[in-house]
Amino acid sequence: MDATNPAELAQFADALQGSGRLLGIDLGTKTIGLAISDENWAISSPVRTIKRTKFTPDVQAMLEFATAERVSGIVIGLPLNMDGSEGPRAQSSRAFARNLSRLTELPIQLWDESLSTSEALEGVSAKKAAQMKADGKLDALAASLILQGCCDAMRALPPR
Repeated sequence: MDATNPAELAQFADALQGSGRLLGIDLGTKTIGLAISDENWAISSPVRTIKRTKFTPDVQAMLEFATAERVSGIVIGLPLNMDGSEGPRAQSSRAFARNLSRLTELPIQLWDESLSTSEALEGVSAKKAAQMKADGKLDALAASLILQGCCDAMRALPPR
């Protein structure tokens, strides 16, 4: 599950057999943003946020949502540092992905999210940004940007 490894991304796409809705996850410290893609990986949309409690109920809520939406795979944001190195947040995301993989057979892909929140805030006023954060919409929007980046990269993969 390497966010920067094209071979692993190709394996993830192969596991999806070329299509299927994807669940995008942005792991915030207080909330978890969720986004969903269409079956052809062309468009991702922010859906909702989950208030973080403990791992098991958080994952249960995500997996129930994934089942209801007929999700074929999961993309989790990996917060790399600007130099590509990993800090404590990235290690936490990797641990989350590892633990999640024990509870589902859905393929999981980590994806670099280093600029997703700042991209989500581009062109948004400070007041609107504060409101989005308060409403929990910022993490869902960030999840959508993470997922869209992964979808775009998979659609650009050479045919296999």
